[in-house]
Amino acid sequence: MSEATLAQRTSPDGFLIDWCERGRIPDSLVRLGMRQLIRRRLADESAGDDEARAQRFTRLVDELRASPIAIETHAANAQHYEVPAEFFRAHLGPHLKYSCCLYREGTMTLAEAERAMFALYATRARLADGQRILDLGCGWGSLSMWLAERYPRARIVALSNSRGQREFIEARAAERGLSNLRVVTGDVVDFEFDPALLGEGFDRILSVEMFEHMKNYRLLLKRVAGWMRDDAKLFVHVFAHRTLAYHFEVKDGSDWMSKYFFTGGTMPSESLLLYFQDDLAIDRHWWVNGTHYERTANDWLVNLDAARSRLLPLLIQTYGPADAPRWFQRWRMFYMAVAELFGFRSGEEWGVAHYLFTRR
Repeated sequence: MSEATLAQRTSPDGFLIDWCERGRIPDSLVRLGMRQLIRRRLADESAGDDEARAQRFTRLVDELRASPIAIETHAANAQHYEVPAEFFRAHLGPHLKYSCCLYREGTMTLAEAERAMFALYATRARLADGQRILDLGCGWGSLSMWLAERYPRARIVALSNSRGQREFIEARAAERGLSNLRVVTGDVVDFEFDPALLGEGFDRILSVEMFEHMKNYRLLLKRVAGWMRDDAKLFVHVFAHRTLAYHFEVKDGSDWMSKYFFTGGTMPSESLLLYFQDDLAIDRHWWVNGTHYERTANDWLVNLDAARSRLLPLLIQTYGPADAPRWFQRWRMFYMAVAELFGFRSGEEWGVAHYLFTRR
């Protein structure tokens, strides 16, 4: 054990986190502690008067404009997709939607909530059969395959920065006989489309929970605009806070979420993307209450616990036999943290923002 790790674990906060990761603290107390940390985060980010908060926000926008498109992209990919696909198949919904779902009714299942959010994307992005559609940062292909099935005459392209994801999506698409879906591997930071594949550009580009891993939205949106037809639309789904925006930073090893799940990430505010309209102009934007993400994460957690005996061998392959139980608990804590954050104050602080952009 390194000196830094030892110091972290023997500090008061590090001691508690260590016990949480070992599963020695009941979930109810873990969640209580998370809510206390959420209150602290709100107090820190909201400190000072309106002028001070406006200055902090302006500084953040300036920092993002001076940053590369993304940082720590390999770390972010490893944190969420280092484990095998079977890990996610065992506890996500049947569509493998690794992002907020939509619970229109209190009795909806996770599978129904996955499909409800897909349908909402289709309405808000103004999708139609026959369009050329890009799924930017496609995860395990949940949206891409739904689109390919829903719009059989559309041509769907899924961009993933993971070769393993591409192979997984291609295999599932082949099982379903989907011939209108093409998966390509590349990092949005420097990816260049084959001219034959890009053609005259896409009619619609959709990005779901990818922008949170980015920094310089001006450069990102400039790249995306170059892949769009003149009359095309970009639809973006991000998690966000109503008014606050901040970096996920690992300063001294004490920020657990940043260290293990969102290294190099950004928590946008609802208005943040509106400050980067150099190449794309906002057409519409919407807000989804955070309780939908709270229910999504709680459903994932229930499924995760139910699949523990099947998942531990997979985690042993990934993290080794000594660390596998701790990592299983870290994934549990991650989903609890998501549920507590987005459920805080009845979902009125953090939630999901949707945006529809057009080319200038």
